[in-house]
Amino acid sequence: MRPETTPSEILDYYAGGQEEQRLTAAAGRLERIRTWELLERFLPPPPARILDVGGGTGIYALPLAARGYRVHLIDAAPNHVERARALSSASRHPLTAAEVGDARRLPIPDGAVDVVLLFGPLYHLIERADRVAALREAHRVLADGGLLLAACISRFASAYAGIQEGVLRDPSFASIVDGDLRNGIHRNPTSRPEWFTTAFFHRPDEIAPEIDDGGLMFERLVPIEGPGWMSRDLDGWLNDAAARDRLLHVVRQLETEPSLIGASAHLLAVARR
Repeated sequence: MRPETTPSEILDYYAGGQEEQRLTAAAGRLERIRTWELLERFLPPPPARILDVGGGTGIYALPLAARGYRVHLIDAAPNHVERARALSSASRHPLTAAEVGDARRLPIPDGAVDVVLLFGPLYHLIERADRVAALREAHRVLADGGLLLAACISRFASAYAGIQEGVLRDPSFASIVDGDLRNGIHRNPTSRPEWFTTAFFHRPDEIAPEIDDGGLMFERLVPIEGPGWMSRDLDGWLNDAAARDRLLHVVRQLETEPSLIGASAHLLAVARR
C-alpha cells in the first residue's frame, strides 16, 4: 500500500513506533518466537531471494539477511522504511533494498524472487479485491515453485483478548468486537492505540479461497500462537526454559486441530506459485 492510498489512521498508528516493541513482550513475543520457528521450517536455504512486503522496520528482514538471504523490504509506512534503512546501513549484512511501496503494485520484475512474505498487508487491506490483488502480485513476482508465507489475524482475536484482559466490559471495546464478529472489519474510533487500528480479521475458512483467487496453490494454514497467547503470565512462561518448551510443544501439537485454528491470534498461510 502506498502512503497516499493507505488510510491515515493506519499510518498514524504505525508512526508511533510501537510495532517494533510489540514483538518483545507477552503475546507479541510468542508470536515472534513462533514466526521464527515457522520461517525456519518452511524457507528454502540461503541465499534465496526474499521479498518482505509489509516488513516494518526489518524485524524479520534484517536477521534473515544476516543468515545469508537476499532480502528486499517494502513497507507502506515511511518511518518504518527509514528505520529499516538506518539499521541496514549499520549492519554487516545489509538488505538489498528497503523502499516505500504498495502490496498491490510491487516495483519488482516478474519471477524475480523465491519467497514473498506478507506479514501485514492482508490484514490492512479491508476489501477482498485488494487482498486478492496483493496475492496476484505475489504470484507475479515469485519464480516458479516460489513460496508465499502470509499472515492473517483471526476473526476472533479481539473477542478473546477482550475476555482475557477484561476490556470487553468497556462498551467502546465491546462495540469494536461486535464489528469484528459481524463482518471482520476492525475499526477503532477511540484514541486508544492498544486497541489496534483499521484492519480485516479473517475467518480461517476465508483464507484459502482468497489465495486460490490470487493464482497461488494453497498448501496449509498454521496457527502461529495457537491458544498459548491467552495466558495472563506469558512472559513468565517464556522466561522459564522448561515451561517455554512445554508451551511450544503443545502449540505445535495443536497446529492441525481444525476446531482450534481460529483460537490463534495470528494465522500463517503457506502457498506456492
